[in-house]
Amino acid sequence: MELSTGQWLAVFAAAFGVGLGKGGLPGMGNLAIAVFAMAFPARMSVGILLPVLMSADLVAVLVYRRHAEWSVIRRLLPWTVAGLGIGAVVFGMIGDRTVEILIGSILLLMTGLHFMKKFLQKNSASVPTGIESIVLCGSTGLVGGFATMIANAAGPVAALYLLFLNLPKIAFVGTLAWFFMIVNWIKLPIMVGLGAVNLSTVSLSLPAIGFAMIGVLVARAVVGIIPQKLFEWLIWIFVIGAGVHLLL
Repeated sequence: MELSTGQWLAVFAAAFGVGLGKGGLPGMGNLAIAVFAMAFPARMSVGILLPVLMSADLVAVLVYRRHAEWSVIRRLLPWTVAGLGIGAVVFGMIGDRTVEILIGSILLLMTGLHFMKKFLQKNSASVPTGIESIVLCGSTGLVGGFATMIANAAGPVAALYLLFLNLPKIAFVGTLAWFFMIVNWIKLPIMVGLGAVNLSTVSLSLPAIGFAMIGVLVARAVVGIIPQKLFEWLIWIFVIGAGVHLLL
């Protein structure tokens, strides 16, 4: 597939955004998903983006390798694998337009979850226990596994769950880094089997991988420095616009 200069610039910018998101800057990952979904056919965009995500995962794990809460990962992972299975069945049965609608819907849902997360940060909730904890973990894993299989869009779902657990900032980012590296490696052979990742898509992924890796390092250097309020509002305006565009 031959890309125009404009398409390549969009891919490189989106890959850099992937890295920024994996490095701890909120919102950038969803914006990258939207850019890839608008630059390529929807199903293809998911396959192209996966190796880019995996490369950013690797750098994020190296940067935050000592800051993961493994008990959280162990609880969440089985439910997420179940969600991956549901997503794989659905992904194999639907066409590009349906995937576009699902990606747009998931992006808008993730935006809603983001603002719910901000609300919870201002109104700190107690850490869930017992049945409440099991239900929250299970629903997060199932929805997150489905979302990542369909649209590589589970980040805000998992982030919302970690918010409930009141993890410190660095542990929050480190846990997500390890969790998604594991999930994406589990997902890779499924996506290959579905034909979403193949030699053609990998040839488009490879040139963007370096930009994703650099993005992680840049994000690590600037986390906590930039004006967060304005930054988040601008990013989510773009994400909402992209989600609406994909639904139309």
